[in-house]
Amino acid sequence: MKKLNLKKFLPQAGVATVALAAALGLVACGGTPASTGSSNGSAPAESDSSYELVTDGTITFATSPDYPPFENLEDGKYVGLDMDLGRAIAEELGLDCEYTNIDFDGIIPAIVAGGQADAGLSGISITPEREEQVDFSEPYYVDNQAVAVMSDNTALTEDNATDALNQAGVKIAVQSGSTGEAFAGENFPNAELVSFANFTDCFAAVQAGQADAVCGNIAVVNQMVGGAYANEHVIYTSATGEEYAIAVSKDNPELLAAINDAIDKLKEDGTIDELVAANMG
Repeated sequence: MKKLNLKKFLPQAGVATVALAAALGLVACGGTPASTGSSNGSAPAESDSSYELVTDGTITFATSPDYPPFENLEDGKYVGLDMDLGRAIAEELGLDCEYTNIDFDGIIPAIVAGGQADAGLSGISITPEREEQVDFSEPYYVDNQAVAVMSDNTALTEDNATDALNQAGVKIAVQSGSTGEAFAGENFPNAELVSFANFTDCFAAVQAGQADAVCGNIAVVNQMVGGAYANEHVIYTSATGEEYAIAVSKDNPELLAAINDAIDKLKEDGTIDELVAANMG
C-alpha cells in the first residue's frame, strides 16, 4: 500500500469555519477548476474496469459544503473531514478527486439518477429510508443530535428544553432532508419546523428571529456556536449514535467495494483517526 501524504489533506490553521462560496458546479478537490492532471501531479489513472465512473480516472463526490467541520468552502477550497477523506480515498484508488455541489436533500436522488456524481459524501447518516434508495459504505464517523438557541433566550434553557421545545409556537430551524429534521419532528411534534436547504441558514434564521432554535448533528452545532455564532449555545443533546457513510448507487456495487477497501486501509494505517483529530480539534 502506498504511503499517504497527510500534508495534502490536513486543513490550514486559523481559517474561518463558516465562510461559504456561492458558486455552484463541478470543482476539483483542491478548490481550483477541474483539470486533467491527477491530484499528485502524475498522469491521471485509468479507472478500474470493474466499476463505473462519471468521468474516467476521476471519482466525483456530491456534497453540500455548508456543514463544517465535515464540508465547507473557504476561499474557494473544499475543506473539512469529508473533503479530506474523499481525497484520501481517491489516492488509495489511484484516481483524481472532484466535488460537485448539490443541496443536501438532492444528493441521494442525484446518486440514484446517476450522471452527476459517483457517490455522496456530505455528512450523510445511515438510515433505513436512505438504505432503500442507495447502498452505504462502511461508516467512518459517529455523531449525535443537538439543539441550540440564542444565549439570551430565557424561555428555552437547558433546564426546561425537553418540554419547552415541544410547544406550539416554537419554531425549530432544520436542514431539509437531514436527520436533524427527522429528529426534531419526532421528538418535538408540537413545534413548527422551518426547513432550509443550507444548514448555515438555520443559524442565521435564529439570529434573525425567524426561528427560536436550530437542530442538527452535534459536531456541526458545536462548530457553529464555537465560531461565527458564538452568541448561540447548546441547550439539548441526544445520543442518537448516527453513523456517517458514503452513499453509492445500488447499480454500482463494484465501486462500493472499492471505497470500502480504501476506508478499511485508511482506518488500519491511522489516516482516518488523524483526519478526525485535525478537523475536530
